[in-house]
Amino acid sequence: MERDTIEIYDAEVTTYRANRSSRFADRAAALSSAAAGPVLDAGCGPGTYLPSLGPAVVGLDASVSMLDLATTHGRPLVRADLTRLPLRPGALGGVWARNSYLHVPHAELPLALAELHRATAVGAPVACSLITGPDDEVVSDDDLPGRRFWRWSDAALVDLLTGAGFEDVSLSGDQPRFVDAVRARTLPDFVGPDMRVLVVGLNPSLHAADAGVGYVTPSNRYWRAAIGAGLVTVDRDPWHSLREHGVGMTDLVKRATRRADELTADEYRAGVERVERLCARLQPGVVCVVGLAGWRSAVDRKAAVGLQQRDLGGRPVYVMPSTSGLNASSQLPDLVDHLRASRDLADHHRS
Repeated sequence: MERDTIEIYDAEVTTYRANRSSRFADRAAALSSAAAGPVLDAGCGPGTYLPSLGPAVVGLDASVSMLDLATTHGRPLVRADLTRLPLRPGALGGVWARNSYLHVPHAELPLALAELHRATAVGAPVACSLITGPDDEVVSDDDLPGRRFWRWSDAALVDLLTGAGFEDVSLSGDQPRFVDAVRARTLPDFVGPDMRVLVVGLNPSLHAADAGVGYVTPSNRYWRAAIGAGLVTVDRDPWHSLREHGVGMTDLVKRATRRADELTADEYRAGVERVERLCARLQPGVVCVVGLAGWRSAVDRKAAVGLQQRDLGGRPVYVMPSTSGLNASSQLPDLVDHLRASRDLADHHRS
């Protein structure tokens, strides 16, 4: 969350509490009733909605002053930033986030939502509010002037939540608008600005979705090849890969399956369009698609490994063979060479 804004909330907590009410208490109570486990009030402020979210609610905020006021409600409280949730995987049965994620900058929100995905259970309802409009930053001039907010277009918000691993995404109400969604059994995107390489898989396996890490099985050679190519340095850690090496990860299709042949042509087409919009927005150095057969099914039936004629969002696309252990025709040194070629291509386009 934006630091200057947190300081304003710390300094003006009395003004905030005096001028805000829990006008969506019924909506918060409905979310609590639908949750099959503890509910997080993410950005709980002075605790306005804590009573409506039931007995199994935890309040979280980055402002010390806000949490001091929230103690009067007798609920567990945590001081933390939305971009680094101190919660175990799958701990939450639901999330209420009224006017909190709208303070997370554009560049940081995808990974903050990946954090939220990690901390929520499959099927958990999520209700947050964000400001729609031009994709820009605005500064408040109300009773708490100087706070910074980030706006998103409606289409960008749907893409954002879908990419973060949520489904049944809907927008409603006035500004800030409610964004309702459900945590899907899939992987979130690990993406951000200034990516050297965006690694794109076909779709997550059920095992990967449940583990929260792509290419997680011991037989899959992606991580060994990526380390061998000097692309990443830590095994099976997409957070570290993005934050330390600028290597992001997504999938053409978000739906996790046992077998890739369970996917439909419509899913492929929609997935390519979503990834293309993602690339146009974030402009990675290069897009590395892992799986020639998947690229052929989704985009170009005659494609060969290597640099493609088709780009995604104006960014070059390099297609390499699948890293699955079932792909016996490609050995580990070959996969290392392909990932090294992707890295070198990215460095060339960024120089």
